[in-house]
Amino acid sequence: MTTAERKLRIAEHVDAGLDALLAISHRLHAAPETAWREHASAALLAEVLEARGFAVERGAAGLETAFVAERGIVDDAPVIGIVAEYDALVGLGHACGHNVIAAAAVGAAAALADAGVAVRVLGTPAEEGGGGKIPMLESGCFDGLELAMMIHPGPADSVYARPRAVAHFDVRYRGATAHAGAFPHLGRNAADAFTVAQVAIGLLRQQLPTSVRVHGVVTAAGTAPNAIPDLAEGSWYVRADSLAELDEVFPRVRACFEAGALAAGVEWELVETSPRYAEFRNDDALAVLFAANGAAVGRDMDLDEVGPRGMATASTDMGNVSQRVRALHPYLGIASLPAVNHQPAFAAAAAPPAADLAVRDGAVLLAQTALDALEATTTQEHLHAHS
Repeated sequence: MTTAERKLRIAEHVDAGLDALLAISHRLHAAPETAWREHASAALLAEVLEARGFAVERGAAGLETAFVAERGIVDDAPVIGIVAEYDALVGLGHACGHNVIAAAAVGAAAALADAGVAVRVLGTPAEEGGGGKIPMLESGCFDGLELAMMIHPGPADSVYARPRAVAHFDVRYRGATAHAGAFPHLGRNAADAFTVAQVAIGLLRQQLPTSVRVHGVVTAAGTAPNAIPDLAEGSWYVRADSLAELDEVFPRVRACFEAGALAAGVEWELVETSPRYAEFRNDDALAVLFAANGAAVGRDMDLDEVGPRGMATASTDMGNVSQRVRALHPYLGIASLPAVNHQPAFAAAAAPPAADLAVRDGAVLLAQTALDALEATTTQEHLHAHS
C-alpha cells in the first residue's frame, strides 16, 4: 500500500470514529479541571486508549494525572509520540481548548496504531503553569521517540509555533497589621510593596527588549480598609525569546519586587512555581509536511506566515520537549475571532462545530504527517545505505 493510500485510510479511520472523539472533547469541555487536578480527564483518556488496545501506565513520572500509553512498540521500530494536554484555566475553563488537543491526540494515535505504526501517547498535565512535560521528559517518558507531535486550537491556522521561554513565580510580602486610622505608624503595609514593585516594573519595561513580557496578578492584599494589610501575594510570569535571554532579564525583574519590600519595610519571598519553560524549536521538515497535508483539507497553512496566525508567541512546556526531540506544535483555527485564547468567548468557541472540525482535522493531519515523516526517514536511510 502506498503512503497516499495509507493516508486516505487514516482519514477514513478518523471519520469512522469521529463521534467518539467529539464526545471526548465535549466531555472534557463540560468538566474542566485545572493543573494537577485533572483526575477525571486523565482517567477518561486512559480508559479510552485502553479500549483501543493501548497499554497504559497511569501516574507516569510520579505525577498522579500523567500517563503514557503505548501500542505496537517493537524492537528498532521508530516510535511516534502524540502529546495530549487536558488541563483548563482557573476561572476560565477550557479557554485554551485543551479538550480539542486531547481528543485529536486520541484520534491520531488510534489511527496510526491501526495503520501498523508504533505509537506512544503522552498524557501531560499542568501545561497552564506547572510544566508536567518537564518531569516526564527528565524521567524518560519521551526517550526513544522519532518525533513528538500535537495540535493546538487558536484563532487562526499557523503551522509554526514560536512560544517563548517563561518563568512562573509567586511573590509574598509579610508586614504588620494595625488600625489604619488610629495606629498607622505601627503597621507595615504589605500591599504597598506590590504597588512599588509594579511601578518599578512599569519603568523597567522602557529598558527591556521588545521580546520580553512581564505580567501577573495580585491575588491577596488585605481584607478590610481600616486594617493595614500584613500579607500580600501575587503570581507572575516573565517571558523571553529564549532561556538565555530569560536568564539575563529575570534578575532585573526580581529586583523590582525586592525594591517593594525595601520601600515598605516588609519581609518577602519569591518562589518559582514550576521548572522554566524553554523556547520552542520548530522542526522545519515536519512543518513542511504538515502544511502540505493541511492545505489538502483546506487549512490556511502558510509557511511564509502572512496575515493573522495562531497563538504563536505564548509559552509551553512543549518547548522543553522540542529541545531534545523533533517536534511539531501547529495551531488550528476554530473560527473564534475576535475571541482569542484565554478569553471567556474562546472557551465558548472550543466546543461548537468549528472546534469539532479542529478535532477531526487535528487527528487526521497529525497521523498523516507522521506517515510522511516515517516515509521520508525510510527513504533517507535507504539512500544512505546505497550511497
